[in-house]
Amino acid sequence: METKTTDAASKQYLTFGLNDEAFAFEVLKVKEVLEVARITKVPKTPAFMPGVINLRGSVVPVVDLRLKFELAAKELNVDSAIIIVETAYDGEAIVIGALVDSVREVIRLDASQTEPPPKVGMNVSGEYIDAIGKHNDAFVIILNADKVFSEHELAFAQNAVAAEAVV
Repeated sequence: METKTTDAASKQYLTFGLNDEAFAFEVLKVKEVLEVARITKVPKTPAFMPGVINLRGSVVPVVDLRLKFELAAKELNVDSAIIIVETAYDGEAIVIGALVDSVREVIRLDASQTEPPPKVGMNVSGEYIDAIGKHNDAFVIILNADKVFSEHELAFAQNAVAAEAVV
């Protein structure tokens, strides 16, 4: 008797664009996708952290993935979006926003459609990449949401939430 393992071994990913390249986060890490609203600048944050947004009364820091990955800056447009991602830091779930050029679609990939990232030739640091997926004859760079955001960024997010709790 043959069993179908592709569904059990497959994962869903939210794909998005940066600099005409396709990237993805595992859907289980994505909480929601927002249109770019007003981002409030916070002093003394890195250039790739344009500031924070108000998400239903919560302060959520935003990281511009284009600048984080050292790609050229780009003006925000109608396709720009903020992907709200939940990641772990210091034993806590931390919510952070990822500013991207565009959100594309949710795709399903099984293990046979993914490979480990190459050691050389990537525009993005290999430490951030879980795998390279192949979907519709195109490559998708699958990012590890727990590694993309640095300890500094996550500590900033944690402190923003802690400060909010005091108010």
